[in-house]
Amino acid sequence: MKSVALFSVKGGVGKSTLAVNLAHAAATQGGRRTLLWDLDTQGAATWLLQREQATGLRARDAFADDRLDGLILDTAFPNLHILPADRSLRRLEGDLAQDDKAKVVRRKLKAFTEGYDRILIDCPPGLSELADRVFRAADLIIVPAIPSPLSGRAIEQLRDELLRNHKGRPPLLPVWNMADLRRRVHREAVATSDWPVVPYSAAIEQMSVHRAPVAAFQPSGAPARAFAALWALAEQRLRESP
Repeated sequence: MKSVALFSVKGGVGKSTLAVNLAHAAATQGGRRTLLWDLDTQGAATWLLQREQATGLRARDAFADDRLDGLILDTAFPNLHILPADRSLRRLEGDLAQDDKAKVVRRKLKAFTEGYDRILIDCPPGLSELADRVFRAADLIIVPAIPSPLSGRAIEQLRDELLRNHKGRPPLLPVWNMADLRRRVHREAVATSDWPVVPYSAAIEQMSVHRAPVAAFQPSGAPARAFAALWALAEQRLRESP
């Protein structure tokens, strides 16, 4: 089993839509048994996949209890399951701040080893106690950024954070997301690196109408191809990861 964290220093960069589309690509084009673990309190990935937790169960219980029965839900797509987010995650940071067990996320991921080949974690934005735990557990971090010089700087700062506190692990895969190449600042930022590019598209915005991954309703479009190519690259990086 390999795990991939979707992380951004700030919100508004399309992180959750990227998480949903990559999880769908892992489950469909890769045929991987895939779990999308939504840890973002906004629950955008959960909403886009039309899933919510049953009454009486809380997303926060995944950390408080070793039993995960009932917390994981299926989706409309083969091989793809979700551990949905809810409001209880708002108290998770406080829980973790009082917990001296730095490897808590890694222990939880091990509980999924037999059931899943790939786990994608949609993290809340910002460096935090939870981000620190996820960094210790993940095999790869995918970092979406809107094309601009400041975004590139933020990712270099994240690299420095990993070097200082995590021995440079796990590896980063930065992505220019929602790139509108009609805009000069986007073109110039994209030209500064060899990062993969996901283009700006109305189809991605329509995910909120269809409440489904782009490939489910526009499989031959440029965004679906970009997500497929990005996931293929992520798989390559996972194979290279020790």
